[in-house]
Order: sequence, then structure tokens, then C-alpha cells
Amino acid sequence: MDLMQTLREQAAAKPMRVAFPEGENETMMQAVAKIAAEHLAECVLVGDGGKLKELADERGISLDGIEIVDVTDEEANAACCERYLSHPNCKFKPKGAARRMARPLERALILQVLGDVDVMFAGIDNATGDIILAGQTIVGLADGVDTVSSCGIADIPNWNGGEGGLLAFGDSAVCVDPTSEELASIAISSSETVRSLTGWDIRCALLSHSTDGSMDNELVDKVRRAREIANDRRPDLAIDGEFQFDSAINPKVAAKKVRRESAVAGQANVVIWPDINVGNIGVKIIQNLTGANAYGPMLQGFKKIVCDCSRSAPVDEIVGNVVMSCVRAQALKEA
Repeated sequence: MDLMQTLREQAAAKPMRVAFPEGENETMMQAVAKIAAEHLAECVLVGDGGKLKELADERGISLDGIEIVDVTDEEANAACCERYLSHPNCKFKPKGAARRMARPLERALILQVLGDVDVMFAGIDNATGDIILAGQTIVGLADGVDTVSSCGIADIPNWNGGEGGLLAFGDSAVCVDPTSEELASIAISSSETVRSLTGWDIRCALLSHSTDGSMDNELVDKVRRAREIANDRRPDLAIDGEFQFDSAINPKVAAKKVRRESAVAGQANVVIWPDINVGNIGVKIIQNLTGANAYGPMLQGFKKIVCDCSRSAPVDEIVGNVVMSCVRAQALKEA
């Protein structure tokens, strides 16, 4: 059974509540209808209720089993605002909070803070930067995390490394040139994300052009410092480095280059790129030279599961990303 099929079964077994603030978009509405029909999640459309129903009728899309939070309902908005203002995470004054009740993206995130939904999913109409900013402001960052980042998982054909041919990676999409503190956060967040999805015993490698002191410069120092910070913050996670890619995933190479004990060297199942150049190039090399399927990228680092998809994402890609988000939310609830 492949990874996605396993995750679909997990999502269906304990459906999470997912808020979608972009239901007016036809692709998103089709995806939400499919998710609801296949019982992968309890779907909540957040927006202009009348317009959502009108568009669904025009498109021939059934909204059966899908809840609608109508941001034009002033009485419901006032009730939600009152609840939110009394919540310790509310950062707004009454007028500011009231304005946000009628904004679908921010209302969906507020529903998360209030515990009415488990996941917020957007991205097809809202820019990633806007989602990250709203998520940081309303939901906030997880403890011990300095930055929002992303991670993904590649299913690499005819490769026995990583975890049965699967290799997770971060960050290829969000952090351009992370500091040591941010790199440590990426490693911690990626380890948590991957463990919540797969249940693996995490072995996370911080990558560099140097292995275990073979080079000495500012680029290497950044990675070494990131390891120290990550180990100090989360001694329960196996995060090590600095390693070149081959030293991280190949036990024979690691045996030659790493002259100390390491629970990660040569057997990493999560790798952390030192910057977005390496991350973007590295993922595309893996995909194009091996034919690997890559799942993600998934936003991470928030207190709750805040998700973003590509502006051009088709229905099946949205469904897959929602499934992964729901499994992550299950793990967060059970933690």
C-alpha cells in the first residue's frame, strides 16, 4: 500500500473538521465536495453563504454534508466575535476583531483558535505570504519555533534508503536564507510533521557542503550552530549534522566520513536543506532524475494545522494535501 492510500484510510477513520475560506473558487468547491463525498473530512465552507449556494447550483456541485459559515450573517458574526474576544489568543480590539469576522480567511483561522475546526486550508486564491502572515497573527507559532517553513516527502523508485524508499525534506518553499535559529526550527518542525504523518522514528540530517568538520567557513558554522540549537530545544529528536547529502543517506559513505557515533549519519529519513536554492534544486533533481513522486510542500510551524496549496492545484492535489493535513491534525490532537 502506498503512502497516500495509507493516509487516506487514516483520515477517513477519524475525520477532522477543515475550514475552507475559498469555496467560491470552482476547483476548490469541487475538491471540497469530493472530500465530503468520500468522508475524508468534515468540511466547512467559510464565505458568503448565499453566493456559495448559488454557485454550487450553477455548477451542479452538491454541498450535501458540508457546513457553511456565512460571513454575511451579522448575528452569527457578533456571537463568534464575542467568543473570540474572550479567548486568550485574541490579539485584536473589539472593532478589529469584528472586521475579521466578515473576512473568510481570517474567520477560518479564528474558528481554529476557538476549536471549532482542526485545519484551515487555502491557497488557490490567497497568496502564500498572506496565509502565513494571517496564520502567524491569529493562530501563532508553535512553542520552540522561530519561523514558518515547509516540508515534503519524496517516494523514490528503486531506492532502499531513507524509510523504505521515502525521504522527507525541508525547507524547499518558504525560508529563503534561514539563520541558525530558523534552520533549527525547520529541523524541529519537519521532524514533527513527518512523524505525525508516518509514525517513523525520525533521523534528521542537517545538510551542508561539509561533513563533520571537513570544511570550516560561515556556511558550515550556520549549520553546526543550528544542530546545537535544535539539540538543546528538542533533545528527544535525533537531529544531527553537518553532513553532505551522501553522508546523510549512505551508510558506507558515512562510515568513512563520520568519525563519531551518530544515530543519523548514513540513515537519515529527513534531510534539511541549508537554504532555498539548495532545497528547490535538490527536490527537482530528485524528481526529474528518479521519477519520484513528491508530496507537499506542507506549511508547518504554527500552533494549529494551517495549510496552503498551489494557485494552480488541481482537484486531486488539493484532496491529497487535505488528507495529509487531517492526519497531522489527528496527531496534534492526540499529542
